[in-house]
Amino acid sequence: MNKTVSVNNGIIVTMNNKREVFNGSILIENNRIVQVEKGVSRLKADEEIDASGSIVTPGFVCSHTHLYGILLRGAPLKLKPPSDFTQNLQRIWWPMDETMNEDDAYISALTASLELLRSGTTTFADTFSGPNAIKGVLDMIEKGVLEAGIRGFISFEATQRRSNEEGFEGLKENERYIKKSKDERMNGMVSIHASFTVHDDLLKAGKELSDKYSVPITIHTSEGKWDLYHNLERYGKRTFERLYDLGILGERTLVAHAVQVNEDELRLIASTRTSVAHNALSNMLNAVGIAPVPEMLSMGINVSIGNDGYVFDTFENIRATYLIHKVNKLDPRVMSFQQVLEMSTINAAKALGIADRLGSIEAGKLADVVIIRPAVRPTPLNSGSAYGYLVNSVNGKDVDTVIVNGEVLLKGGKFVKINIEEINKKAEKMVADYWRRLENASEKVEVLGL
Repeated sequence: MNKTVSVNNGIIVTMNNKREVFNGSILIENNRIVQVEKGVSRLKADEEIDASGSIVTPGFVCSHTHLYGILLRGAPLKLKPPSDFTQNLQRIWWPMDETMNEDDAYISALTASLELLRSGTTTFADTFSGPNAIKGVLDMIEKGVLEAGIRGFISFEATQRRSNEEGFEGLKENERYIKKSKDERMNGMVSIHASFTVHDDLLKAGKELSDKYSVPITIHTSEGKWDLYHNLERYGKRTFERLYDLGILGERTLVAHAVQVNEDELRLIASTRTSVAHNALSNMLNAVGIAPVPEMLSMGINVSIGNDGYVFDTFENIRATYLIHKVNKLDPRVMSFQQVLEMSTINAAKALGIADRLGSIEAGKLADVVIIRPAVRPTPLNSGSAYGYLVNSVNGKDVDTVIVNGEVLLKGGKFVKINIEEINKKAEKMVADYWRRLENASEKVEVLGL
């Protein structure tokens, strides 16, 4: 039996090829957009949503996250403050990774997915790292994501930091999940931690796996200077020179960060049609530098927005991306409203190979739709001001309705199918136990075997 939903008389930010913005209505049948109509009208449906005075966008796409990063929120860590990014890994992230178990993976996936949903993100790309919870752990992450109801690309972050064999165990988990994933909302991909924690053999094996199943491969690249220095010292090459020579770069490759790069490396990224996931807030948090995003865009590189497991509110990441490059270049003309909105929708969908079905509001695409009702509207809200409102004014709390795959999951700012209070209580109990275990985790002060 067909189910229909209509979204009537909203300001539709389509992100289609023409980047049209207009007042109009959308008709959804089952999980697809079947009609987009300009002008004042009322499309009749089983469920009709009045979007008057609201901005309607495609579901936002986060191209790089670590769902389990949500477990660090407010964590009372007793440690010597890290002085650089490498110490951040050694003193925080790697002990955290080694403490993770399957239950931790599940509760972090559920709560992070709900937070993404609350601010209008309907699709994400996640990499999970937990060397003591490898086999089968992606099933637990899938369980959490599907309970929330959104879409995900999930993967295990393969690394040889502790042993060569462990890296290949991570790839096996990626392949197992890629082969078994059946729900249309869930996709597997291949994840490699970073070039400074893996040998060439694992990089090549990861790319072969990506090619075999035609799925994305993602890797952290040149986030901090350690990555660059490691490759120069061990291989006599900059990070992207090494990846290029190994055949890792390409249309299915999504590199996260790309901060410490030079013009020659940007040309390699551009020539191979590799996509970049930019994580402005995380880069600020870790004090690693500012990626040359304006240069990337001018060279035709597909750049998208991720959160790197730090702040999950879509609009905070959009706004940070919009602003940081202006101050870095001392030029307020750098970065436009349209560019950062493209990075969080259609560009991110392209990076994950799903732009044919997500990332814009068009007939025939999957019905992931967000309705944003600004709580305060001191100026006219119309097709001419919608971009400015989205980038400069609204935040996740202004998201009123989220539709994923044709199903209304958030309405009036409230979760429709989830009892958030029960989940919060469950999460607080489970994470308190995780924090106790994390306190006993040993610090890691070196990269082993590399």
